[in-house]
Parts: sequence; C-alpha cells; structure tokens
Amino acid sequence: MLTLLRATSPLPPPTRWMWTADTVLAVVLAVCTVGAARAQDTTTVVIPPVPIPVPGTEPPVPPPPVVWPQDLGSVQPWQLALAALTALPLVVRRRYPLVAFWAVIGTTLLFNQHLGTGDTTAYTFLSCVVAAYGAAVYSPYRLRALTSLVAGAGLIAASPEENFPYVTPGVVPFLVLLGVGLGANAIHVWKQRVHALQERQEAATRLAVERERARIARELHDVVTHNVSVMVIQAGAARKVMDASPERAREALLAVEAGGRTAMAELRQVMGLLTLVGDDPDPAADPDLAPQPGLDRLTALVDRVRATGVAVELTVTGTRGPLPAGADLAAYRVVQEALTNAVKHASGARVRVAVDHTPAAVHVEVTDTGGTPTAQSGSGAGRGLIGLRERLTVHGGTLRAGHRPTGGYRVHAVIPYEKGGETP
Repeated sequence: MLTLLRATSPLPPPTRWMWTADTVLAVVLAVCTVGAARAQDTTTVVIPPVPIPVPGTEPPVPPPPVVWPQDLGSVQPWQLALAALTALPLVVRRRYPLVAFWAVIGTTLLFNQHLGTGDTTAYTFLSCVVAAYGAAVYSPYRLRALTSLVAGAGLIAASPEENFPYVTPGVVPFLVLLGVGLGANAIHVWKQRVHALQERQEAATRLAVERERARIARELHDVVTHNVSVMVIQAGAARKVMDASPERAREALLAVEAGGRTAMAELRQVMGLLTLVGDDPDPAADPDLAPQPGLDRLTALVDRVRATGVAVELTVTGTRGPLPAGADLAAYRVVQEALTNAVKHASGARVRVAVDHTPAAVHVEVTDTGGTPTAQSGSGAGRGLIGLRERLTVHGGTLRAGHRPTGGYRVHAVIPYEKGGETP
C-alpha cells in the first residue's frame, strides 16, 4: 500500500486522440449544463386552483397547468459562464489532473450556491466524477491525489441538497457498482505505473553495471597491455644479449621482474575494487588497494619505458590545478597508452611526453619521431585510444590522435580541472 502512495514519474503526454476525446466530453457536459441552467430559470409551471365540487353534481374537471415563460434576462451571463466552467477544465484532465479536479470542484460549488438543484446538478455531479477519476488515474502524485479526492468529496457532501442530484432507489446499486469499478480500475492503473517504474529502475541498474564492466575492462586493458608489452620487449632484449653480455641480460630480466610486480600490483588494485563492501576498512590503508596512479607517477612510468631502451623525454610545465582523481587517472592512462603504442609500433623512435598545466585545464601530449613496427604491432585491436576517448569524455576532456606531417605519431589530450569547464 505504501508503494502505491509514492510519487511516480508522469505519464507520457496525451495523444491527439486523447485531447480530442477530452475536449468533446468537456464541451458536451458544458453545453448540457448551460442548457439545463437556461431551461431551469426561463419557464414557470402555474397550477390553477381546483373548483370546489357542489353536492349532487358531477365533480368538476381540474384545469390543465399553465406554463408561463419568464423573462429570458433572468439568467445572468456570468451564471451561464460559470455553468460552462464546471465542465471545461476536463479538457486538461490528463495533462494536469489535480488542477482540473480542483477547478471543477470549485466552480461546481460556486455555481450550485447560486443556481443549484434541478437538472443542472446531474451534469455538475457527473463533471465532478469525471474529474475525480482523472485525478486518481493520471496524477503522478498519488498521495496528493488521494488527499484531494477525500477533501473534494467532503466539500461536495457538505451541501447534499445543492450538489447531489435526485436519484431513485433503483439507480443506487448501479451507482455503487460504477464507483467500485472506477476505483478498482484506478488502483490497477497505479499498480501498472509502479511496475513500469520498477522496470525503469532495473534497466538503469543494468546500464550502470554494464558501464562499470566497460570501465573495468578499460582499466585491465591499460594495465595488461602496457606492462606486458614492456616485459616482452625487455625479455627479447635479454635473450639477444644473454651470451654476449650477461650483465645487460641480467638488468633486462630484473626490469622484466619489476614490470611484472608493477602489473600485479595494479591488477590487484583494479580487482580489489570489485570486492569492497560497506563494512570493509578504508581501501587506502591496504597497499594492494592503494589509490590508482596519476600524473605524479609519470616519472616512474617513463623510467620503466626507458629501461627497455626507448629514449623518452618528460617535460612538465605550469602549476598543477585541482584535478579530480578520476581525471588524474585518465591523464596517466593517456601517457601509458601512448608509450605502449610507441614501444609496439615505433621501435627506435625518440618519444617526448609533455604535460602542461594551464589555469583551466591540463594538456597531455605524447609524440614520437617514428620507427619500425615490432612483432607485437599487429596484436592490438585499436580499442585503447577508443577507450581513452570515452574515459576523457566522462570528465569533459578531449583526445586527438594521428600521424604527424613530419613523421611519427601524436596523441594530445585536454582535461579541464572541472567537468563542464571551458576547454581551451
């Protein structure tokens, strides 16, 4: 029951057919109410007195009643306008159900106080029923709708002689069944809307899970691709110089070991995020779940690549601004992916990494002078830069990558300090 009382999202806008049907219904009820109001005050039935019978004679025949037309000006224009307004708000009963309900209730109470009873109460009461049904079915604020229905019914019932039409006892069961049917249908529609809301929430949850999976996949791609590529290059170099220069081979193998340890540490960081629960300690307190790398760890990243024999130059300029952790990690991944591509596709090239902190954003640029592709150059699927572009878009950044006119390749990323800020 509490679920049914919670607010839901509004229903889709009414269709053209719905607008037409509501307009026709409102106009018909308005015309009937106005016509009944005019007929009610334009004629008067006069019954002549019955003659007194004389004993010993036949009873006299009573004269027929006489209908005397009254002055048509007795019905004021404002009363006719008020009669029309008791039904015209029904035009918007699907779009603004509570507004239409209270407009009908207010005009009905005001109209019945001045020109109530008679045939008009049948039409005004019907308008109130239609407005109440619209408020119960179409309002997204179900608690407000229920409160409005109770309050409106109380106001109508406060003056039954003015607001309720005269019904014969035989019609009462029909009216009861009609009310039960309308109430049951309103509850059914509410349950359908609750079910639709739950489905939308489940769809949003599934979308969030899929996005999280994609994010983790990008993290794993960045970690594995970079570290494994560097380890393969170092292992190949160790194999080539193992006989001629055992000392250099030993250094290369040590670099392979260090790269493997780094890869394992970053993998534990990524996978550890999947196992966190609410009552676990702070992840930063666990070395395996330490914060992800950022621009402050570029020096260590460049040193590992230099250990493979690649000439890498790192330049950092400007004063670093308040870069969020996610954006900081994205900037680090840009450099990592660009260096990985340079190692795989431009062997022998010189690589330059430039990080420029401006007042509005951080610019990250990685360029190489061009080289020869290695045996690993055909193993990629080209998804690294695509994933980086999507990652930067989340933080309001941009990524451009392409061949340089003078040879080599260039990757340039711009990440604003605040999402949505101006990107120079």
